[in-house]
Amino acid sequence: MSSVDNQPQASDAIDHKAEQSPPSRLVLRRLGIDTYQEHIVFMRADCHVCRSEGFEARSRVRVATGGKSLLATLNVIKSELLSLDEGSLSEAAWTLLGVQDGDVIEVTHAEPVESERFVRAKAYGERLPDPALNAIVGDIAEGLYSDLHLAAFVTACAGNRLDLDETIGLTRAMIAVGDRISWPYPIVADKHCVGGLPGNRTTMLVVPIVAALGLPIPKTSSRSITSPAGTADTMEILAPVNLDLATMRRVVEREGGCIVWGGNARLSPADDILIRVERPLDFDSEGQLVASVLSKKLAAGATHAVFDLPVGPTAKVRSREAAKRLGERLSAVGAILGLNARIVETDGTQPVGRGIGPALEARDVLAVIQQGASAPTDLRDRALHLAGHLLELGGRARPGEGVRLAAEALETGIAWQKFQAICEAQGGMRAPPLAPQLHPVVASSGGRVATMDNRRLAKVAKLAGAPKSPAAGIDLHVRLEDRVEAGQPLFTVHAQSRGELAYALNYVAAQRMIIGVVG
Repeated sequence: MSSVDNQPQASDAIDHKAEQSPPSRLVLRRLGIDTYQEHIVFMRADCHVCRSEGFEARSRVRVATGGKSLLATLNVIKSELLSLDEGSLSEAAWTLLGVQDGDVIEVTHAEPVESERFVRAKAYGERLPDPALNAIVGDIAEGLYSDLHLAAFVTACAGNRLDLDETIGLTRAMIAVGDRISWPYPIVADKHCVGGLPGNRTTMLVVPIVAALGLPIPKTSSRSITSPAGTADTMEILAPVNLDLATMRRVVEREGGCIVWGGNARLSPADDILIRVERPLDFDSEGQLVASVLSKKLAAGATHAVFDLPVGPTAKVRSREAAKRLGERLSAVGAILGLNARIVETDGTQPVGRGIGPALEARDVLAVIQQGASAPTDLRDRALHLAGHLLELGGRARPGEGVRLAAEALETGIAWQKFQAICEAQGGMRAPPLAPQLHPVVASSGGRVATMDNRRLAKVAKLAGAPKSPAAGIDLHVRLEDRVEAGQPLFTVHAQSRGELAYALNYVAAQRMIIGVVG
């Protein structure tokens, strides 16, 4: 045999090397770590995958199993929490891949995300044409962006860095990556508040009023991320909101309206991902706000919508000038994309109603719609004002007659009947729970209630446990311009546990002027 015959062939050498190389596979063990919507993979720093692939903490990797895959961020463990051949996933990644304990995952280097170059271009002040926006939003919806890259995109677009054409392009791109609902009605109504005002649960009153008067209003609402309650959280106190699209359609066809969580319908899914980083950053990004709001409305099939813009020093919109700019852009982009929008500026200087937190807000809604003696007048009047605008916009009332028609629906009881019917169609109505721990916060001196800090009041409610503890929150006892005596309760903190109550009260004690009283 020749010396050549004794040499291994190249293919044999490669195969032998592959057989000796440790595979990039790990056995899954569920640790139950909730990272909200962020996809995280956990593995030991000294495991064979980390060592062989050269992975470090915060590396972007691709995780594959059973024909499915996703991009994830690596978190490295330097303890015995996992064994050397084990890996784990955040709950969001676990659910998306549909895996079980003992399944095998393969972890490899992530391929480059090409659209990130457009984000870098925007950070340096370049305009984003439609193809670039389509690429960015498509990759975001596919889960290819880490939270770090999402934050970079949000930051690059913050302030007034998106012009009108970019806002239109971003809105179109966000609609395109999700589903769209079509309805067999010439006019489909919607209503949206830009937020920043605790207790502003007018949607739960506007929907039954408008639906009772024959205007279709399929309302998809959001849950809280950083606030004490979203509309979906509050509605869930009274009826199920996790409806799939088919069930939502049946409710609307039967009752003319619904109030459901939008997360089960894939409407502008990139928006939900962006909101996750926008809200904690608390950036005032007018273009992204407009794209976020309008993409959801248009994807849900709305043709006519009223937008509530509360204006106040501690609201999201803090000046009349900012409200004017935002309203003009909402109207302009809406008109170009086929949505008839009406902008309504409202008072944002103090919370709406008495309750802040899901169950306490639901109590206020019931008091108004049932015309109870304890119904908050401001919540009632604001809801009638917005419902009146929507009835006029949708052609159900003549100009100037909308509020009167809405008030009649409330006073005659047809709005309450419609609300009960919607709750039944969504799965059945239930009563709000009560918190076991209560503690009043009193005025240290007498005088006039001069200021209310919306953001700090919302934080007290969150520290008390809202919205995770549905009965938690705060119950306001005063309004602006009220006269109070020293020792008189300003608000009562509601909590499920003593620990949560203590957290909230410690925060109150450390703050000044949550509610400002002047002599």
